Amino acid sequence: MDPYLIQMNCKGNLPSILDTHVSVGGRSSVPGKVKGRKARWCVRPSDMANKTFNPIRAIVDNMKVKPNPNKTMISLSIGDPTVFGNLPTDPEVTQAMKDALDSGKYNGYAPSIGYLSSREEIVSYYHCPEAPLEAKDVILTSGCSQAIELCLAVLANPGQNILVPRPGFSVYRTLAESMGIEVKFYNLLPEKSWEIDLKQLESLIDEKTACLIVNNPSNPCGSVFSKRHLQKILAVAARQCVPILADEIYGDMVFSDCKHEPLATLSTDVPILSCGGLAKCWLVPGWRLGWILIHDRRGIFGNEIRDGLVKLSQRILGPCTIVQGALKSILRRTPQEFYQNTLSFLKSNADLCYGALAAIPGLRPVRPSGAMYLMVGIEMEHFPEFENDVEFTERLVAEQSVHCLPATCFEYQNFMRVVITVPEVIMLEACSRIQEFCEQHYHCAEGSQEECDK
Repeated sequence: MDPYLIQMNCKGNLPSILDTHVSVGGRSSVPGKVKGRKARWCVRPSDMANKTFNPIRAIVDNMKVKPNPNKTMISLSIGDPTVFGNLPTDPEVTQAMKDALDSGKYNGYAPSIGYLSSREEIVSYYHCPEAPLEAKDVILTSGCSQAIELCLAVLANPGQNILVPRPGFSVYRTLAESMGIEVKFYNLLPEKSWEIDLKQLESLIDEKTACLIVNNPSNPCGSVFSKRHLQKILAVAARQCVPILADEIYGDMVFSDCKHEPLATLSTDVPILSCGGLAKCWLVPGWRLGWILIHDRRGIFGNEIRDGLVKLSQRILGPCTIVQGALKSILRRTPQEFYQNTLSFLKSNADLCYGALAAIPGLRPVRPSGAMYLMVGIEMEHFPEFENDVEFTERLVAEQSVHCLPATCFEYQNFMRVVITVPEVIMLEACSRIQEFCEQHYHCAEGSQEECDK
């Protein structure tokens, strides 16, 4: 008798699944008598799911306040430049997508790391003598956040740690902790335009440190590091032999009086994974195309890191093929005027917002140099009825229908983040309401009555 024989109890009709059992080596295996786990429902979320925590969602979703019904809601909280409709992408970008779709060439699977032709376009766009690239150095991803996720997954194991800016983009923590990676926060200094506290940063590094995340230009700060400061950061990384994950999604979104220095152009010694994407500069965050640029001129990553990124990219089989097909035209045909107009608008709004908020007693905005944000310090001693920045911003919603994110969302306290992509008239109205709110709640700090009288 064959060791594996399927027997069916047939009575002229197709067998029911319950009428089928297997004879293994002559021994019958009857339904209901199979050895295995106890037959009861016990479905629980995975450890990864339980460890996944987004500080922004945890705070915003728990806000129980309702906006003032007499005032139209103004949301300055979402880092999406498309929300108000005043910053459309360029017609050439839209046409590139239409052409890619109409061609019918991009409906199937692409290689998990992206089409070779699309990766070559990224090489052409970013290549420079100081940081040479080849197509093998480019991995296309589903947005910049997936690029960051792949970099963390390839560089760090559970139990290791990564160094993350504070204040900083909350997704770093969300991704790392879900993978069992410890997050250590290094401090940014508002009094120095959010430069890194380099001594404190270096003190955090130990034998389990897997990488340093450098976000420049910064979300949430809107800061842009100088070349000199970036060189000091690289010196720490070189001295401690720590690779860098450079989040440079806002690299092309820098105001005219400042310059963004791609980190990889400043060092041949430190291996760098640079993450970027279409989302911000081209004003299409929903199109979900990002990339990783592998800079490893000394061969420190070797083939292992590159191969690891390729393997990890195979988990979701690559980003949207239609956007990949449009990439060549997007990068080559978008007019310079489009970029210039976007940056001119953002700088104008930043200056307007900074000037208006700097004139309000109790607030200390920090002037941004790029990206889409402005951080505002709240002198809590002058607003004693609020315990912290979360309560301050909640009441701002309740009374003035203006929503700014409390800096607690970014692991920082007593600041709030303002998004500066809204139309100018709305920006002015929001600042006016914030002024009214602060005037209603401002109190002179103890011992400073004379200053208040002025």
